[in-house]
Order: sequence, then structure tokens, then C-alpha cells
Amino acid sequence: LWYGLLGFAIFVLGAMSVVGNGVVIWVFMNTKSLRSPANTLVVNLALSDFLMMLTMFPPMVINCFQGTWILGAFFSEIYAFAGSLFGCISIWTMLWVTLDRYNVIVKGVSAEPLNKKGAMLRILFTWTMSLVWCLFPLFGWNRYVPEGNMTACGTDYLTEDAFSRSYLYVCSVWVYFFPLLVIVYSYTFIIKAVAAHEKQMRDQAKKMGVKSLRNEEAQKTSAECRLAKVALVTVSLWFMAW
Repeated sequence: LWYGLLGFAIFVLGAMSVVGNGVVIWVFMNTKSLRSPANTLVVNLALSDFLMMLTMFPPMVINCFQGTWILGAFFSEIYAFAGSLFGCISIWTMLWVTLDRYNVIVKGVSAEPLNKKGAMLRILFTWTMSLVWCLFPLFGWNRYVPEGNMTACGTDYLTEDAFSRSYLYVCSVWVYFFPLLVIVYSYTFIIKAVAAHEKQMRDQAKKMGVKSLRNEEAQKTSAECRLAKVALVTVSLWFMAW
């Protein structure tokens, strides 16, 4: 019963993720006005999540209904490699998205705006770095193995070998904790900047005896703030899940 419920839940969530991220990619590709450097980072995140779910949820659903891993050792490594690769890409892409929001909201007009070349270089670095890190277990620095319930595979985090465990430590710091600390640091100042801006708008409105000062520039700033809030919630949930 447990495996059946898990398989059903993974199927529903996986299908929703594939469709949702697929829609984001389709809209980006077919709407010229959305092809900004910042949105290029967002669509890279959607692409990574799309590929992760596309490669991972069907095998996991099959194994859930079978009650164990049935796809063999080779596919176990491919499955774990794909999960690690796209997970790493997603984390680092969220780091770049956060730094872009920090640049726009905290630094404001004094900041150098992100351009297309900068966005593409960040994406290229993320994919290359992630690929290198995730290839290491295939060549002996740690390994990919079936996980506890035998329906999915990942890095061998139960190994007692010091050399293999060193990969876990280094990878955890570079792929998870470093991006997490940068994101937390950035959003601390983003939230402070948003709060200060909203307070300034309210105080100015009171002085002028009006309800709102939402002119075109203020509306643009408010939209940036709302985007930051949405990104904060998304990033928080994602990191808690990992």
C-alpha cells in the first residue's frame, strides 16, 4: 500500500511539474517580449526542473509499483547522475536569480544591469560546473547507488570510506550550503530594501494627503518587489525540500 501511494503521489507531482515547467518554457520561446536576460535565468531553472522530472519521475513510479528497483545497475547510475546534475543546476540557477534580484532591488539605479552575455555566461558556468561535479561519482570519487526504499538512486551517503565521504563534504558545501548562504544573505537585504521602500511610499502619501503614490516608476518598483517575494517563497520551499 505504501509503495502504491508513493507511486501515485510521485506520478501526480511529476506530471504537474513537467506540464508546468513545459508551459513556462513554451511561453518564453514564443513571447519575444519575455526574452530578457533575467527571464533567461528563470527559463534555465524551468528547463532544469523539466528535465529532472522528465528523466526521474517515470522510473520512480515504475519502481514504486514494483516495490523495488528493477531497472538494473547501469540505469541506476544514469538515473542518479541525472538527478544530481539537474538538482545542482537548479540550485545554482536560483543563486543567479537571487543575485539578479539583489542587484535590481538593493542596488537600484546604481547597479549594472544584467545583459544577455552575462546571463548566458552564468548559465554556461552552471551547466559546466554541475556536469563536472556529477561526473566524479562515475569515475570513482564516491558512487551512485539505490537509496533506502529501493525506488530511486543517488549518491552513496552511507559509505564509511573516507575518500568517498570527502566528496559528500565538498559537494555539500559547494553545491548546497554556499548557494544557500548567499541566497539567505541576499534576501536579508532584499527584504530590508522592500520594507524601506514601502514605508517611504506610505510616509510620502500621508504627507501629500493621498492614498497611493503609484506612478509608473513606483509601479515598476512594486512589481520588482512582488517578484522578489515570489522568488523568496519559491527558493525557501525548494531548499527545505532538499
